[in-house]
Amino acid sequence: MKGSLDQRAFFPTSPFPIMNFHPFFLASLLPCLAHCEEQPTAPEDSSKSSEAKDYTVTVLPAAPATLPVADQLELTKRIHALIVEKAKEEGHEAYQLAIPKAADAPLKLVAIPGGEFQMGDPAADQPKIKLSPFWMSATEVTWAHYNPFYLNDPKFDKPRNKDGSRDLDNDRYTSEQPDLDKSTLVDAVSQPTIQYHDMFMSGSFANEKDYPAMDMTNHAAAKFCQWLSAQTGHFYRLPTEAEWEYACRAGTTTTYSFGDDASQLGDYGWYIDNSDFTYQKVGQKKPNPWGLYDMHGNVAEWTIDSFEIDALSKLKDGTENPWFFPSKRYPRVIRGGSWDDDAEMLASAARVASHKDLKMQDPQNPNSVWYHTNGQHIGFRVVRPVAIPSVEEMHLFWNTDFISPERTAEDF
Repeated sequence: MKGSLDQRAFFPTSPFPIMNFHPFFLASLLPCLAHCEEQPTAPEDSSKSSEAKDYTVTVLPAAPATLPVADQLELTKRIHALIVEKAKEEGHEAYQLAIPKAADAPLKLVAIPGGEFQMGDPAADQPKIKLSPFWMSATEVTWAHYNPFYLNDPKFDKPRNKDGSRDLDNDRYTSEQPDLDKSTLVDAVSQPTIQYHDMFMSGSFANEKDYPAMDMTNHAAAKFCQWLSAQTGHFYRLPTEAEWEYACRAGTTTTYSFGDDASQLGDYGWYIDNSDFTYQKVGQKKPNPWGLYDMHGNVAEWTIDSFEIDALSKLKDGTENPWFFPSKRYPRVIRGGSWDDDAEMLASAARVASHKDLKMQDPQNPNSVWYHTNGQHIGFRVVRPVAIPSVEEMHLFWNTDFISPERTAEDF
């Protein structure tokens, strides 16, 4: 809700003072590869093969010295091997993703071309950012996609650990494509533990399959991406803040993807003036020029970045695929605005910081790493980069949050 986030900021009204700050490329931990070939500016023209694409990620301020949850790296390696093998014959075109664990809910992925854009408010000092091509889900992830992940089978013969992980026998690991209808790699991915709070507020919010999933933590959204990857053989993750704004703008430089006139917003998104004080089914409004629905409103959306109030001043012209690595649980960047927001918070450049108050009603002690009891306005969508990152980088994207005494203390 509006009162649950006390660190709002968006580029049109926030100054960005110059600071002495230098971006670091992934060095010994993550390979720094050659630059991606720039792609055309229209999705329909971006159909080149994904094989052997190079990928450069700029991690700010720097990649961590050691990998988080290193005991789960072997699982990442197995999933990575499946993804590399499957990508050899694929191009960059829109497609419908069949999800074995959510058989009745295909997810459409839109091809987003690589290119450059100026990030932030056009009236401010905008850095020119380079992005490699990727896919993005046409809609927010719905309950039809998310329910099989968070309502995972508690009757499995090996119960989940405290962090949601589940140990599998060594002979369950294989370099071959697994039978996706059986408990294999996907069952080893950490999934939500049993919730202690009704995220639907006892019927106040609908939970039908076409409504966007909401109330999850950034960690839960990231683990959904790993779960999705393990069963489909594609690498999915949360978008970076730069990827999110680039896709939202879809080649435009105006306040919204449809122009500057906020009176047209009701044609493209759900917000405080037309939502009837709740979220709505996905895909009912007009899409942006690249075919993405609900980029303005309905539920606000997680990105994978740490929230930096002066983010633009920390980016130089020509920075490639920037990612502000989150060293703490809070704050993370939330984009797009929601059904509970005013029109200005749905602007393409608008951004919000997550805060521990999102767990205000969490009855658990310590608070759950999976649920934001006060996040009924926050959901997410997924992206899939054309170029496949290294095992270590993939592991980082899926594990930016985890259970630790230091991070648990942030919730109090």
